[in-house]
Amino acid sequence: MRVIAKLDVKPPQVVKPVHFEGLRKMGNPGDLAYKYYAQGADEICYIDIVASLYRREILHELISDTAKRILVPFAVGGGVRNPDDFSKLFHHGADKVVINTGAIEDPSRIDAAAQIFGGQSVVVNIEAKRIADNSWVCYTDCGRIPTDRDVVLWAKEAEARGAGEILLQSVDCDGRQRGFDIALAKAVVDAVNIPVVVASGAGTLQHILDVAKQANPSGIALASMLHYDKTTIGDVKRFLIEHGVEVAV
Repeated sequence: MRVIAKLDVKPPQVVKPVHFEGLRKMGNPGDLAYKYYAQGADEICYIDIVASLYRREILHELISDTAKRILVPFAVGGGVRNPDDFSKLFHHGADKVVINTGAIEDPSRIDAAAQIFGGQSVVVNIEAKRIADNSWVCYTDCGRIPTDRDVVLWAKEAEARGAGEILLQSVDCDGRQRGFDIALAKAVVDAVNIPVVVASGAGTLQHILDVAKQANPSGIALASMLHYDKTTIGDVKRFLIEHGVEVAV
């Protein structure tokens, strides 16, 4: 299981929202990426959370600066809509590109990117909000705009179109630090055969262990616990190993 540091960026700062709103500045993306890389993060995930909302291109200078400071896989997303956007991000140091709003607007963008760059480099970000027991819908534009797409069905479609990975976030749990939506995580993990990285909700090491044991995702993406220095990547990995979860060391 990968332990991933997630950077939500409103350029030029990493921010920490609650329910994708109420942004609090946390620091420079390059500095924080290096900090978590040095702690042993298996991957850094960088999401420009306002690029799609503002309908602007992601700021590539920040991507380049961050990429130069780490030697682990680097996933980047925000405002991605076409193969040229993918190409620019790879040119500036991304190893994988994360797409949400652009993919829901036109799902064929997943097919095109997978065909050109390979599915392993295409990550579909799903922002999920619960609407009933065991039922969630997809949101776009940083958790602001609801769609009529069912989360589990969309995850299956993304896989069928060639996506190599899913980043699963919960609008309901984001920033609350009260635990993951484990039912959501399990539903998506069980529905697809590609890796699923689960984010949104970690407030304690036990929360991380619970979702690891009960949903068995490929990775867990952390933000609040790291930004507020409640734990380190090393502490997370040691705790998981002590409780029988295999992680990279």
